[in-house]
Amino acid sequence: MVTALPIGPEVDATPRPLPARVKLRGVHVELEPLHRRHAEELWQAAQGAEVSWTYLGYGPFASLDAMTAFVGDFAAQHDPMVWAVRPVAAGVVSGWLSLMEIQPHNAAIELGHIWFAPRMQRTRAGTEAMFLLMRLAADDLGYRRLVWKANALNQASVNGALRLGFVPEGVHRAATIVRGRRRDTAWFSILDDEWPRCRDAIQLWLDPANSAPDGTARRGLAEIRAEL
Repeated sequence: MVTALPIGPEVDATPRPLPARVKLRGVHVELEPLHRRHAEELWQAAQGAEVSWTYLGYGPFASLDAMTAFVGDFAAQHDPMVWAVRPVAAGVVSGWLSLMEIQPHNAAIELGHIWFAPRMQRTRAGTEAMFLLMRLAADDLGYRRLVWKANALNQASVNGALRLGFVPEGVHRAATIVRGRRRDTAWFSILDDEWPRCRDAIQLWLDPANSAPDGTARRGLAEIRAEL
């Protein structure tokens, strides 16, 4: 078709596969498809962590029974598809995260519903957990657009997106109502031509050579990414 108007570039329009509910293994963490059997470990991980639920639409949970009921329902869904996070060092489930808003025909997929207990936050296991799902989506399944959305007031989530290499796309004002309050949603993405640099930077950050004797990273992710 001949046209004088600008149109977007051609892309591979083949629908991408749906993610499978399978275990994913890394060096520092294992991701297990969420199941009711994880509820007790999650309940223990959530003790004293009430503030960690501030920007989510659920939690904290008043009892183990309440946590179990929620986890059972959450685990039965296919979108979001949720994994429990088990750090290798601790050996106990300490959070969850998901692939969601799965759009095979648009080759777009979101990393979301991220809840980490305090002991998981700012750790190699936490970074690797997110990386395993990003790599599954981008490399194994071929999605060309990885999405991250955050409550615009949730600075930790915004910082996490930027740290991993997600590019800001703007803020949807008054996008939703959560817990009876207005939520402005900040959008971020990584596209297929940006992913290799992000992937390589995260792998270099996770490399044992980047670990100082006290366990801290010698170089930050942004620093490594800037050098690639």
